[in-house]
Amino acid sequence: MQESEKTKTDLPLCGSLEENLKNLAQFTDNSSDVIIKRGEVCGNKIAVVTCEGMTSTDTLAQLVYPKLNQSENDRILSPEALMNSFFDVFLIAAEQLELKTISDLTLKMQSGFAIILVEGCQRAIGIGIQGYKSRGIDEPSSELNVRGSREGFVEVIRTNMALIRRRIKSPTLVFELSTLGERSKTDICLCYISDKVSPALLENVKKRLKSVNLNTILESGYIQPYFEGHGGWFFSECTTCERPDVFAAKLYEGRVGILVDGTPFALVVPHLFLESFQTLDDYTQQPFYAFFIRTVRFAAYIITLFLPGAYVAIASYNPEMLPSSLILNLAAAEQTAPYSLMVECLFIHFMYEILREAGIRLPRPIGHAIGVVGGLVIGDITVSAGLVGAPMVLIVALSGLCSFVVPTMYEKIVILRFLYIIAGGVFGLFGLLLSAGAVLIKMCSLQTYGVPYMSPISPFTPRAMRDLFVRSSWRKMARKDVTIQSLNGAQMKR
Repeated sequence: MQESEKTKTDLPLCGSLEENLKNLAQFTDNSSDVIIKRGEVCGNKIAVVTCEGMTSTDTLAQLVYPKLNQSENDRILSPEALMNSFFDVFLIAAEQLELKTISDLTLKMQSGFAIILVEGCQRAIGIGIQGYKSRGIDEPSSELNVRGSREGFVEVIRTNMALIRRRIKSPTLVFELSTLGERSKTDICLCYISDKVSPALLENVKKRLKSVNLNTILESGYIQPYFEGHGGWFFSECTTCERPDVFAAKLYEGRVGILVDGTPFALVVPHLFLESFQTLDDYTQQPFYAFFIRTVRFAAYIITLFLPGAYVAIASYNPEMLPSSLILNLAAAEQTAPYSLMVECLFIHFMYEILREAGIRLPRPIGHAIGVVGGLVIGDITVSAGLVGAPMVLIVALSGLCSFVVPTMYEKIVILRFLYIIAGGVFGLFGLLLSAGAVLIKMCSLQTYGVPYMSPISPFTPRAMRDLFVRSSWRKMARKDVTIQSLNGAQMKR
C-alpha cells in the first residue's frame, strides 16, 4: 500500500461532522450503498451512517431512531455529553463500539453496524444491528449421517459460533475473533478449549495465522495452505469440517478450529490420516456395526487405490497369478484392443474424471444426462469399438465406486491411483509395491504439528486403539479422555 493510502486509511475523526462525512465519501469512493441520514438530537447535529443491505432496517426503525427521537430532545447537551449518553444511557444493542478513525468506521459500517456521528465530537459509536440476508441452517451437504444432528455450518461466522456454543457450554471454550485480508477484511475466528489444547499447538496456529498475507479471503481454502506442513498435497495436515457436532468433538480432543466468514467449511488442525475413516455414525451405532463399517471403508480405500495398478501389473507381467479361465477371458477381451493395458487404464480413468467433473459443473436439471452419456460412452461404445476390454471397464467402475466411500480423500486417491497405474504398467508388481512402500514410509515419518501423522498406529498408542478399527463402548471410552498431545510420539507441551 502506498504512503498516501496509509495516511488516508489512518485518518482520525475530527470535530466537524461535514468533514468526517466528506472523508468517508472519499475513502469509499462515493459508493452508492453508503446511506447517510442526518438529524438533530439535544441541540446537536448528528448523522446515522449505514451500509445498504448489511443492517437490519427493522431494528434501525424500531430501536435506534426512537431512541434518538425521544422526548428528551428538548434538553440541550454538549457534544461529548450526548456521545457519553449514547454509551452509558441508551441501551440499544449488545454491541456498542467506540470508533476513532475513518478506517474503523468504514469496516464496522460494512460489517452491518449503524454508525452515529455527532457534530463537535471526535469519535463515533458503532451499534451492532447486523441484518444481512443469509442461508438458513440446513443439513450439511458433504457430511451426511443416519443419526444425529441435521444442523450444518452456514456462511455467517456468528451463527457458526452460536452452533458450537450450544454444544459446548463451558467457560473454557474460547473464541478469538480477528480480521484477515488487506481488502476483504474477512472475519476469522480461532476456536479452542483452553484446558484441552496444547499451548505449543495454539502458539503454532496463531503464528501461521499471522503469516497469512492475502488481499482477499473468500473461502477457508484460501488460508488452508498456510496450515499445511511438509506433507505436501498427498497428506493433508489440515482438514475441513461442515458439522458443528464433529467440530466440537475435535475441540474436545485438543485440536484448534478456524472459522472463516462467508463459508460453511471450517478448518481443524492437526489432522491425522486414520481420522478420514471415521464418521459421526460410528459413535451413534452399536460398536460391532461400527467395526464392520470401518472395515468396509478401509477395504474400499485399498481397492480404489491399488486395484487398477495391480490389475495392469499382473495382467501385463505376471498373468500366471490369475486363474486359467480368467486368463482366457482376458486374452479374448484384449485381443482386439489397439493399446496396452496401462494406456487403456489411464484413458478410461481420464474419461471417468471428465464425466465426473462435467456432472458437478452442469446445472442440476440436465446433470442426469451425464449418467446416460457415461453409461453409453464408457460402458458400451468403448467396448464395442474395441478401444478397451470389458474387464477394464469393470475395474474402473469398481475403483470409482469405492473412491466415494472415503470422500474426504478423493483428490489424493485420484492422483495416487494414476501414479500406481503408471508404476504397475512400467515396472510391474515390483514398481507398484516400491511406490506404495515409499508413500507408506513418508506417511510414517511425517509429523503434523508435532503429532505423528500415522498415530496411534505408528508409534503405537494402546489406549487410543479403542477408537480405531474397533470402537469400544461409551462406558469404556468415558473412563479417560485421549487428547492428541497424549499420543505416543507427540512433541507438544501437555
